[in-house]
Amino acid sequence: MIRLEFIIAACLAALISCTSTPSTANLPIYGNKIFEENDTIYHTIEDFRLVDQDSSWVTNATFNNQVYVSDFFFTSCPTICPKMKQQMLRVYEKFENNDQVAILSHTIDPTHDTVAVLKDYATKLGIKSSKWKFVTGDQDYIYDLGEKSYMVMADEDPNAAGGFIHSGAFLLVDKDRRIRGVYDGTVDEQVDVLLTDIDKLLKEYEPTN
Repeated sequence: MIRLEFIIAACLAALISCTSTPSTANLPIYGNKIFEENDTIYHTIEDFRLVDQDSSWVTNATFNNQVYVSDFFFTSCPTICPKMKQQMLRVYEKFENNDQVAILSHTIDPTHDTVAVLKDYATKLGIKSSKWKFVTGDQDYIYDLGEKSYMVMADEDPNAAGGFIHSGAFLLVDKDRRIRGVYDGTVDEQVDVLLTDIDKLLKEYEPTN
C-alpha cells in the first residue's frame, strides 16, 4: 500500500507546480470551477466555526476584508511543524501591522491541543491573537474542512512520528474565500514566493481609477 505521506507529497507538489505565474498576472484560482452561461463559480472555503486560543469563535466572517494564510499542524509535532512555525513567523513579522492580512492555523490533534494548550503555544511565540488564530474543534470536522475546503490531508498514523501525518502546505486565501496560492511551508524559497504573492494579491483589491 502506498503510504499516505507520499500521496500528500505528490498532491502538494502538483499544486505548487501551478503557482508560477508571470509577474504582471493575477494569481491563479485553485480548485474545481463550474461554468455557467455568463459566470464562473470558483471553489471557495466553506462556512466553518472553530474556537481560538482566546476561547473566541472563529468563522469566515472573522476574516472579512482580509486575505489570510492557512495551515494544519499540531503542537506536539516532532517533524515538520517546527519548520512550519518558523516560516509562518516570517509571514507574521512582515504583515504584523497590515490589517488586511491574517493567519489561521488549525490543530489536527484537538484532543491534546485544547484552548489552554493553544493559548500557551501562542503566548510562547509572542504573537497577537488578533493577527494569528490557532483554532481547535471536532477532529473529524477539521479533517473534513482540510480535505474539502483547503484541499490538504491529515490523518492519524500510529507509525508516524507524533502519531499524525499531515500536509506542510501554506494556503493563501483571498477576500472572497478562494485559494490563490499553495506553498511548501518547510522551504524558505517557497515562503519567499508566498510573501511576494501576498503583496500581489493585495494589489488586486486596490481601487483602480
